[in-house]
Amino acid sequence: MNMEALVEQITNQIMQQLTNKEELKEMKPTASSSNASGQAGSSSSIITGPAIARMIDHTLLKPESTKEQIVKLCEEAKEYNFATVCVNPYWVQTAAKELKGSSVGITTVVGFPLGATSTFVKIAETRDALANGATEIDMVMNIGALKSGDFETVKKDIEGVVLAAKGHAPVKVIIETGLLEIEEKKKACILAKMAGADFVKTSTGFGPGCATAEDIKLMREAVGPDLGVKASACVRDLDTARKLVQAGATRIGASSGIAIVTGGKGTGY
Repeated sequence: MNMEALVEQITNQIMQQLTNKEELKEMKPTASSSNASGQAGSSSSIITGPAIARMIDHTLLKPESTKEQIVKLCEEAKEYNFATVCVNPYWVQTAAKELKGSSVGITTVVGFPLGATSTFVKIAETRDALANGATEIDMVMNIGALKSGDFETVKKDIEGVVLAAKGHAPVKVIIETGLLEIEEKKKACILAKMAGADFVKTSTGFGPGCATAEDIKLMREAVGPDLGVKASACVRDLDTARKLVQAGATRIGASSGIAIVTGGKGTGY
């Protein structure tokens, strides 16, 4: 497909989403919030800390993280029944050892945090991560290509990772909302859906801005009910998490997972 045709297809899909906007507003979240298919989560008026735990990717992506801290992260994830731990690729083997036999999955990051590595490298990272025990892949979209209007490159980049992970792990595409205009966010979400991704995700946590209910709502409307939407960056308490779930999030990326489920206030990612 040439670029003009791709741009036209994206524009048509955006217009269709806007046409269906009122219908999407009426979409009611369901209780099956933690599955990889991305069905919307339960209402913020009833969701509890323990219920939201299975939506949380318990995250530690700081470059200075130590093995002791990764082991502790895994222990916490088992104790609080989080969906996954989210760690850098180097620590996947450690997490796999610590979490063996548990229900906690292992998310790792690809093309992180800039998204500016080649598709070849992202595919290699994905395959290596899966071989080491990763069960979910969070890849960073090629942000520069999107902002340059090179939608074909963005789509093929995501497709490469999706194909590498097919049958082994769901792929979440980080679009870095803090760097995008509204129309760019819509296009990024639609490209991720077209490329076969399982989730779209707000942020790396290393870029500007925080996950907002407005962005989650926009992303949910762009991808419809079948993809997951992951909110990450600045989710540090249960009230914030509830608002994001109400807006359409089905997964939460946070280093403050314990604070979220216990009703406290976190200070991290």
